[in-house]
Amino acid sequence: MLSSNPMAALFGKSPFKPLQQHMRMVIECVEEVQPLFQALIDDDQEQLEERKNAIFVKEREADSMRNEMCDRLPRSRLLAVDRQDLLELLAMQDAIADTAQDIAGLLVERKMEVHAGMAEPLMRLVCRCIDTCRQAQAIVERLQELQETGFRGREASGVDDLVVELGNMESDTDVMGMALARALFSQEDSLKPVSVMFWYQLIQWVGNLADSAEKVGDRVRLLVAR
Repeated sequence: MLSSNPMAALFGKSPFKPLQQHMRMVIECVEEVQPLFQALIDDDQEQLEERKNAIFVKEREADSMRNEMCDRLPRSRLLAVDRQDLLELLAMQDAIADTAQDIAGLLVERKMEVHAGMAEPLMRLVCRCIDTCRQAQAIVERLQELQETGFRGREASGVDDLVVELGNMESDTDVMGMALARALFSQEDSLKPVSVMFWYQLIQWVGNLADSAEKVGDRVRLLVAR
């Protein structure tokens, strides 16, 4: 008798398909971060709240998918890769959505003012971090093809190239984050210390989106190497 549970059905075909579905939901969550910051820059509180709510809903959906995957990932069946490796990759993907939720929560709970000269570098950083997350998704989407080719050959080389590019993109976000921090530092004397503290925290969290994305790529590379 065929299972009526879609997640169980996916596991019956491949351990990677549910992982890919989870990553797609993570990216849907992250995609809301750019309009969230645009609403902050525009001082549009209604749109800010709407984007925050969308992020929270999608993060909960990602959490639900993660929990079901943890419960249903086979323990006894021979898998293409180690079960623990899959769970660690899943946790790294989920960290991206968690960070998006942290960012959204901070922007709504505390009134954040975008000071002169910060809007442009802030949006460039946000967009580059989102691009880095998309790159991580592109790598995860190749897992099924990797399995079919035995994690070697042209497909493995192609994934390795994607991981290298992902690392370069994450390095870009480090440089952008430091530039934004310098812009904030130049105005520190005119800002309240608490405001400066929250802005540094926010810059770090935005950068963490790219950091977590890079970890996803590195974990896939490790799967290929094994």
